[in-house]
Amino acid sequence: MTAGSWKWISSFQKWYKRYDAWYDRHRFAFLSEVEAFKKVLPRGQGLEIGVGTGRFASALGIGTGIDPSGNMLKMARGRGLNVRPGVGEKLPFAPGTFDYAAIIITLCFVKEPQKVLCEAARVLKRNGTVAVGIVDKNSFLGKFYRTKKSVFYKQAKFLGVRDVADFLKRAGFQSLSYYQTLFDFPEKMVAVAKPRRGFGRGGFVVIAARKAS
Repeated sequence: MTAGSWKWISSFQKWYKRYDAWYDRHRFAFLSEVEAFKKVLPRGQGLEIGVGTGRFASALGIGTGIDPSGNMLKMARGRGLNVRPGVGEKLPFAPGTFDYAAIIITLCFVKEPQKVLCEAARVLKRNGTVAVGIVDKNSFLGKFYRTKKSVFYKQAKFLGVRDVADFLKRAGFQSLSYYQTLFDFPEKMVAVAKPRRGFGRGGFVVIAARKAS
């Protein structure tokens, strides 16, 4: 782990309660993102890489998670999740363990996104699914967050949908699909948004792919 990577981890370690409270203040945005993931996640044994406080894993029924922040893991355990310390670049699991893996926002914070996706492929079963959720850097929301002085996003390296698609293909994934949501700023939302196929309009995009057999 590099000094640079620890810089963003320490932000989540220090401000974990503020991070978790965001989902209560922006409930419709959170639930909209959950609905987008429901479109692509299969049944079976799942892993969330960068589980944080366990908000998504709990809502999506993902049983296992890893995260480098001890404070966040405590909150995730409080939500009844099986979590352990770890980083996406070196997953503490045997090959072929999971049916699917979810990586939600986390990819924009890691130093080596390609390595994280290769590790995801390693721990997935044959034909397993990976689903990556990002704030699209080319969307209205991505452009806003790139200028916002957030204690979290100031450490992020925002990615576009095509960036993630390229990483996935190089990691051996295929059959990519896309769902988008958040068509307004989170604080302005008054209802859960129905996810739409594709990308280009929504601020949050889920890119799903299947591990090559």
